[in-house]
Amino acid sequence: MNTANICSDDLLKLLLSDHDDSQDWRRAMTHVDQCPGCQARLEQLAADDALWRDAQDLLSSQQEDANRAANGAPDRNANQHRDRSRRWPTAWTDSMARQMLSPASHPEMMGRIGRYDVERLIGSGGMGVVFKAFDTELNRPVAVKVLAPYLAGSGAARKRFAREARAAAAVVHEHVVAIHNVESDGEAPFLVMPFVAGESLQQRIDREGPLELCEILRIAMQTAAGLAAAHAQGLVHRDVKPSNILLEQGVERALLTDFGLARASDDASLTHTGYHPGTPQYMSPEQARGETVDCRSDLFSLGSVMYAMATGRPPFRAETSYGILRRVTDEEPRRIEELNSDIPAWLTSLITKLLAKSPDDRFADADHLAELLEACIAHVRQPAVNPLPEELKSETWGDRFRSQLSQQWRWGVRNPMFLLATVLMLVPLMVWVLWILRSPVLQTESDPDIVSRIGDGRPADTQTVNNAAESTTPAVSPKSQNTHPTDTTVMPVWNDDLNTQLNDLSLELDALLDSLQPE
Repeated sequence: MNTANICSDDLLKLLLSDHDDSQDWRRAMTHVDQCPGCQARLEQLAADDALWRDAQDLLSSQQEDANRAANGAPDRNANQHRDRSRRWPTAWTDSMARQMLSPASHPEMMGRIGRYDVERLIGSGGMGVVFKAFDTELNRPVAVKVLAPYLAGSGAARKRFAREARAAAAVVHEHVVAIHNVESDGEAPFLVMPFVAGESLQQRIDREGPLELCEILRIAMQTAAGLAAAHAQGLVHRDVKPSNILLEQGVERALLTDFGLARASDDASLTHTGYHPGTPQYMSPEQARGETVDCRSDLFSLGSVMYAMATGRPPFRAETSYGILRRVTDEEPRRIEELNSDIPAWLTSLITKLLAKSPDDRFADADHLAELLEACIAHVRQPAVNPLPEELKSETWGDRFRSQLSQQWRWGVRNPMFLLATVLMLVPLMVWVLWILRSPVLQTESDPDIVSRIGDGRPADTQTVNNAAESTTPAVSPKSQNTHPTDTTVMPVWNDDLNTQLNDLSLELDALLDSLQPE
């Protein structure tokens, strides 16, 4: 195959539309991987960004295979690599989706699956597609989620899909999308849910950016309540993210969805390079490390969703999935108040606790979190009647200082030169603190002349007081003006400027911490 043929638009379009297994197709893919001109043209020809990302993932995975072979490393996932090269793209078109459907029973319909007339494609992803359909027997609109063909061919995937979908169907809650039916015997397994008119939380954030405080609390509270119902059934969602939270149109109701598919993807035999059981930006650290997870992992993900609602962006971002996962496990997100000063400190504290790296440092369960958020909503609406929960106002200045100092220290360990500069800046500050603490803050009035003047109700002269301040005898004052001058009690007399100095020092420490915060 010559270069001219490889660089033709016809072949590039073929690469976008078909995952052929021929030798020419593979050679073309290898060429495009090394040809910047073809890569640029391929991006222009692609239908949208999602399809281009899918092609990029395929090219990069083939390069990984080539590097592995060049290094002599055994390919332990050969079957997965072959499946990956044939997988369906995440950018679905109507023509692709129709291949999964039976012929339509009505000319206005797209096709048919089971007893459901499919009207249109409403969503797609690496795991499958979602159709809007009509239940002809019960006369109601529904959403039908179909497992992707590259997973439907696996017996283990089909069994797991059916098992997890039935488990999710046991979760009956007003803030969880119900599952009406599960079909696993046909060519492509699918599950049926009520059709929710509205949009996803991700679409809302993309359109509006940071949300209002009451809306953040309401959506988070309702999602936490839905998670609590799922956790009570022994289910861990593991893919809590804005696109899996639906906002029903016309009513203030959030619904958690996608339990079935999230659970269906956890089998190692079903996982291929570039895909994970969960979404990197919203994964918990233990999930990112591949460890066993429990309900507290979902709480971390919900904290990430709340961060996105408050700031308009996920807490952890990087150019690659690996970079995101490393930040999830090792780094702290940027402080919310730097991105949105309208968020109150108590909500920032709550989100920070949800984003704790250790599960033991988060809230114990979703039930408690939902109750806490409900109390916060009541406080925001009527602060005079409903005080802020004690749990959120118990944090002292010292707690915040230690938390910030801990975050700065972890960041400094990863940036030793910056840590050294910080220490050099802190040394003179600490010397100043010690000088203040060792200065004479107690003035003594033990001089007989001072005592006699106070006892007689007459002020002591300035020179006498200054001389007395140089002594080390504790200051004294009479119990009352009618008692003998020698009948005295110890009373400290503080320097008038000390409180002002300490307040200034506190403000300088806060300013220093803010200046050290990494961008």
